[in-house]
Amino acid sequence: MIGFSNTYAQDENNPWAISFGVNAVDFYPTGENAPLGDYFDEYFNVSDHWNILPSLSSLTVSRYLDSGFSIGATASINKIEKFGDDTFTYKDVSYYGLDGTVKYSFAGLLNSTCIDPYLGVGGGYTWVDEIGAGTLNGTIGINFWFTENIGLSFQSAYKHAFEDYLSTHFQHTAGLTVKFGGKDTDGDGVYDKDDACPEVAGLPEFNGCPDSDGDGIEDGKDSCPNEAGLPEFNGCPDTDGDGIADKDDACPTVAGLKELNGCPDADNDGVADKDDKCPNEAGPAANGGCPWPDADGDGVLDKDDQCPDVAGTVANNGCPEVTEEVQKTLNAYAKTILFDTGKSSIKDESEKALADIIAILNEYPTAKFTVEGHTDSVGRESTNQRLSEARALSVKEYLTANGVDEFRLSSKGYGEARPIDSNKTRAGRANNRRVEINLVK
Repeated sequence: MIGFSNTYAQDENNPWAISFGVNAVDFYPTGENAPLGDYFDEYFNVSDHWNILPSLSSLTVSRYLDSGFSIGATASINKIEKFGDDTFTYKDVSYYGLDGTVKYSFAGLLNSTCIDPYLGVGGGYTWVDEIGAGTLNGTIGINFWFTENIGLSFQSAYKHAFEDYLSTHFQHTAGLTVKFGGKDTDGDGVYDKDDACPEVAGLPEFNGCPDSDGDGIEDGKDSCPNEAGLPEFNGCPDTDGDGIADKDDACPTVAGLKELNGCPDADNDGVADKDDKCPNEAGPAANGGCPWPDADGDGVLDKDDQCPDVAGTVANNGCPEVTEEVQKTLNAYAKTILFDTGKSSIKDESEKALADIIAILNEYPTAKFTVEGHTDSVGRESTNQRLSEARALSVKEYLTANGVDEFRLSSKGYGEARPIDSNKTRAGRANNRRVEINLVK
């Protein structure tokens, strides 16, 4: 018999199958007249009714179609010696069959990869001796798969002859089935059709895609595919266990804080230890993590202290304040400055007083002062005005020439307008002729 049969559950991955086996032909249980019996009568009476050729006598080639359906062709050969209860009609008569069958597998419905029952329908042509006729075939069978590609197949086919001179009969086959044809480009055991990464060897659990670092996360979803990591970090490691993946951790081997990109901050000043010049002493980032110094100890940090090397007051931005006592001392020295009569030139004997004034001014480097010139009322008022201005300017220029910042000094002459004593006496006029150095507030 040549029967077209799909002898196992093929699929898109292994669309082709070949079955090699033995077939048995039974004319008896087909409902024909004697010497044959009723339908399915003595169906398993192998010794009395089955014609078996004890050699390779059946070959099937099949191709998977879709949705459990396959189509195939079977060629078979046998020798007929038993025709029901008649043991004399046929003696060593040749039997040949060529059949085509469309089959449907129930393995998918059963969700089974081992047990694979199926039904089929088809037709073919059968010759007994030299008599041949077409047949309509119905088949039922089952495959038992030992592996993905190899299994045992058992099938029973009812073959109804279209001509009276050929008796309807059953043909049973048993054999070994091999399915093949699946394409696996990368050789990872996952066929290309189901392989999400057909060009790269991978794992079945990842649809054929690789997991290079073996961390259970396929490379395509692994942010660190070559370094074993954790699912919560998309496959990246967290060496120091601080909850920040190494790839995002500026200090991957030392546990740290998220807000500092994984780096520690021993003094909790908000500056990571690696950037902190004083890692064990809290300080602002603006000063490299170190506390601001106060060199003069006046309570005003050097960064805000306009006189960082001289103790001052907070109210005066870290600089010392000119007290009323200091102001009196300045003017006491200033009153001793002597000028040539009727001129602005300073006499040499005034240098000691001027040196003392310079020393005091340098103690207050941010304070500003005005050098004021005054005269008595002797002479013309305009002349006295010009003289007071010239003398004030002369003192200012002396001070700036000897180290006092010129931007801290200004000069002004008041002439005879601001007397401090009576101009009617010699002593009073002497007091009115003076230079004052006053703090600009």
